[in-house]
Amino acid sequence: MRKGLKSVNSELKKYGINEAIEQEAALYQDLFIARVIEQHRDLYRVIGEYGELGASISGKLAYHADNQTGFPAVGDWVMIDRTDERSGSAIIHHILSRKSLLTRQAAGTGNSQQVIAANIDTIFICMSLNADFNLRRIERYLAIAWDSMAIPVIVLTKSDLCRNLQQKMDEIAAVSRGVDVIACSAESEYGYEAIKAYLTQDKTVAFVGSSGVGKSTLINRLIGQDILATQEIRKDDDKGRHTTTHRQLLLLPKGGIVIDTPGMRELQLYTGNIAKTFEDIEEIADGCRYSDCSHETEPGCEIRKAIENGILSEKRFESYQKLRREISYDGLNARQLENEKIHRMFGSKGEMKQMRNHLKDKKRR
Repeated sequence: MRKGLKSVNSELKKYGINEAIEQEAALYQDLFIARVIEQHRDLYRVIGEYGELGASISGKLAYHADNQTGFPAVGDWVMIDRTDERSGSAIIHHILSRKSLLTRQAAGTGNSQQVIAANIDTIFICMSLNADFNLRRIERYLAIAWDSMAIPVIVLTKSDLCRNLQQKMDEIAAVSRGVDVIACSAESEYGYEAIKAYLTQDKTVAFVGSSGVGKSTLINRLIGQDILATQEIRKDDDKGRHTTTHRQLLLLPKGGIVIDTPGMRELQLYTGNIAKTFEDIEEIADGCRYSDCSHETEPGCEIRKAIENGILSEKRFESYQKLRREISYDGLNARQLENEKIHRMFGSKGEMKQMRNHLKDKKRR
């Protein structure tokens, strides 16, 4: 039987492999399929057909990577050259097509993209209901979540510390149209059943949020044991301490796959779906008299009217304008946008062309 397409055992099925992934893997006949479960800089842990093994990327894959999206990330399905470590760590030669990719702008002053996780079905955006509560931060997370092609869900942690829960829920609802919002507490496990509804067999969910919001505690409760390190919130500023240090993929006992990510002290956008995140503002702006309305002093501006009438918050509109200016896609033409999409989903044009050539060769046989 060809190496690229094997009768995949139950181990990889638990990690979410499906027929489409197997069919693409069949294009690489001398390699084996695996999923990235941990990343430590340029070293990886992957799960293959016969268990876990260490891995690093091939020189060719690194050479053809146009940017950071050309490198493997936690959640990626990849093709490796071996199934055990008896003769050394595995080499990752190819990244299979991604159905979703969560990214942000790398920390610092450079304009580079950082991959958070790949092949996610649901993104849990976690924010605690104490001093961490911030509507503008939620808008940022929603922008990258909608852009990733996964479905965002907002999880409000530490509800036991909140005295005005309904007010907070209403505030969140006002900036997250079409997004489910779940309040929960690790103390009482309130809200956990609502979260578990998303944790179905073969589905991958990722937890993102600021440092110390309770992601690790929440995941530990879902797993049923303390796999991830946690720390109590600081009494002086009501904030949690950062505990997760690297991205990792974990299996849940009753099915489902979880990706835990380090807390983000800052979230700069490299790209984002602003139109979806601020759908309410876009709809109001469509009614402006002028198509190029700047929403400042022009007559017939529906945005200014909505703000004056209390329909739209001035702060939300300012956030909308700020994020539009911030993302690197702002002002790109159609060809540039397409190139960015290719980089994100395939890693590079070279990888995409290579896969197309494999498909052509297969049809000729």
